[in-house]
Order: sequence, then structure tokens, then C-alpha cells
Amino acid sequence: MTKAKLHFLLLNLGHFLDHLVMLVFATVAALVLRFDWGIPYSELIAYATPGFIAFGIFSLPAGWLADRWSREGMMAIFFLGIGVFSIACAFARTPIEMAIGLFFVGMFAAIYHPVGLTLVVEGAKRTGMALALNGIWGNLGVGGAALLTGLMIDSAGWRSAFFWPGITSLVLGAAYIMLMWPEIVHLPKQKRAAARAAPTTQKRKTYLPQTDREIYLRITLIILFTAGISAFVFQSVTFALPKIFEERLTGIAETATMIGWATFIVAGVASLAQLAVGHLLDTAGPRTMFLFVSALQCVCFLLMPGLTGWWALIVALFFVTGSFGQLPINDYIIGKTATPELRASIYGARFVLTFTVLAISLPFIGWVHANWGFDMLFRILALISASVFIAASLLPKRVPEPATAPAE
Repeated sequence: MTKAKLHFLLLNLGHFLDHLVMLVFATVAALVLRFDWGIPYSELIAYATPGFIAFGIFSLPAGWLADRWSREGMMAIFFLGIGVFSIACAFARTPIEMAIGLFFVGMFAAIYHPVGLTLVVEGAKRTGMALALNGIWGNLGVGGAALLTGLMIDSAGWRSAFFWPGITSLVLGAAYIMLMWPEIVHLPKQKRAAARAAPTTQKRKTYLPQTDREIYLRITLIILFTAGISAFVFQSVTFALPKIFEERLTGIAETATMIGWATFIVAGVASLAQLAVGHLLDTAGPRTMFLFVSALQCVCFLLMPGLTGWWALIVALFFVTGSFGQLPINDYIIGKTATPELRASIYGARFVLTFTVLAISLPFIGWVHANWGFDMLFRILALISASVFIAASLLPKRVPEPATAPAE
């Protein structure tokens, strides 16, 4: 296997771990801690909020540091950081200690999306397919969190669900450092040398042609809106899914392991949709895919209230498919329109918005569930998906790309 392929594999494994460690607590809270610590689910999930706030706000400095120091170096810090603090969460004795541990997990997990996605885009010949494959690994992390946590709860206790992913991340971090050591050490020196030579060196600059600037502004506003709104839908689907299945899959999934399997299978099957989305992004374009996945989500959320058993599982499979299928679209547009030298910073700004919304959505989910149950949440998500469909209809059919100005 070539170095480039090994690097892509480690980036994919990082995406898997990134989503897994952020969602272990969701399953632990739904199935165990509300009994062990005597705190209702609607109150307990609030302790995950600091972690998701950190997941959002630290995306911007992570992208900024990656552009100015080393993207490979930041990825090494990502692996080591989430490893250490996932292990720390395993030893939490109180909700406050857990919230502190989750905050630091979120802080280091924030590195992945602005930095890892930039490295994926840079090394890709087909941007859409590379993002889709990388997205599948992230989505398997979403499902894997519920599955692995359920298995650990039934076999070794909930603390092991934090401990072993932490150990795995430390091992992968060591492997990443060994593989990418030349880039971690030498590329930052090259960047500094280039910066010192900038005043006297002729450079090629990227720019958008005048005719595309209005389209670019429209795309930017749509990305900001859909990224924030879609993040709310994604968080509601992924964080609440183990609890939804505990309530709705009566007679199908009765144990923590079975609920974990149901979540993993739904996430795994839904992840395959990203392969189709990745292919169609490179052929049909982002507008068509945005319209399809948002419409699918809207219809499924309208069907979900009142459903239990197999019908609930089938409809959940389709709305999770829509939610996962939507993930690479904004990243694809940013990858195409952003200039290479600022791509990680732009991804960072995008994920500050996205993951801040994720954090805000947690107490909202708890409040809605405590007062009206998940049926009301499904109706709200249907309205949100409809708004994404309307925004996506305003996208142009062609996404402008930065051109290269001739050297002066």
C-alpha cells in the first residue's frame, strides 16, 4: 500500500473515531447513567453540551493553526488528544467530571473536520467520491458508537466504552506520526520560508471572476443557512437515535446490545447512500442532490409520529439515509469554491457554526422529549427539512471555482 493510501486510511479511521467518541455518552446516558446516577435522560444529556460547544468553537482555531503551522501536525494532536481524554471520561465519578472530560474530548475532536477534510480534498482526484468515502467512515462511527457502547455495557461496563476507543486513538496517533513525520517536521519550515520570501517572490493568486461574484455570495449565504439548519437535523437524528429505538423498537430490540446493533445497521446502510451522493455530486451537481435528500427527510419525518416496531425501523432507516446523504454536499461546495491556501480556515468557520448548533440542539431535544415526546421532535424536523429544500432550490446549477491569475 502506498503512503498516500495509508494516509487516506488513517484519515478515514480518524473520522470514524471522531464521531464515535463524541457519541459514546449518548448511548451511555440513554441506557445506563440515568439509572446509575439517578438523573432523568432529559437532564442528563445537558452534560454533553460543553463537549459539543468545544466541538464547534475550536474548529476555527484548529483550521487557522493548520493553515499556518502543519495540517499533519494538527492531525497527530487530534489522535493523541481524543485518546487521552476519552480515557479520562472512563474514570468520571460525577456528571460534572464527565462534562469536563467531554469538553476536552470535544476540543481535540474539533480538529478533525477543518483539517482532516482539507487533507482529504487535497489528495483527491475525484472530490465528491473522496468526501463520500470519508463520510461513510464518519457515519459508521455514529452507528459504531451505539453498537460498541451497547456491547461494552452488556459485557464489561459503560466505562470500557470510553477506555478502549481512547487506547485505539493513541495507537493510531503513534502510527500517524511515524507515517507522516517528514511532513510534520519539514512542511512548517517550508511555510515559514515561503512567508519570509513573500514580499520579493512573484505569486499566483486565486480569484473569482467578476461575473461569478454574485453567485458566490448567494452560495455562501445558502451554505451558512443549510449548514446550521442541517446540523440541527443531524444532531437530533444521531444523538437521539438510541433513545428513539429504545422507545419505539418494542419486541425487536430489548437489550443495550440489540439497540446498539439496530443503530449500527441503520447507520451502516444509510452510509452507503454517500457513495451514490459522492458519484452524483461529481456528475449531477450539488443542487440536485440537496433537493433530493432534503425532500426525503421531510417526508420521512412526517411519517414517523406514532410508528413503532418494524415500521419505525424502516422509516428511521430512510430519514437517517437522508441526513447522512446530505453531509458531503456543503463540504463539496466549499472544496470547489475555496482557495487552497484558506481551505482549512474556511472549513473551520463552517464547523464552528455547525457544531455550535449541535450543542444548542441538545437541551432543545431534552426539553421537547420531556414535554411532548419524540413525535413533536419529528414534526419540527420535518419543517426544518422543508426549509433546507427551499434554500437548496436557490443554488445555481453550476458552482464557480476560483481561477488562477497570471503572475505579475
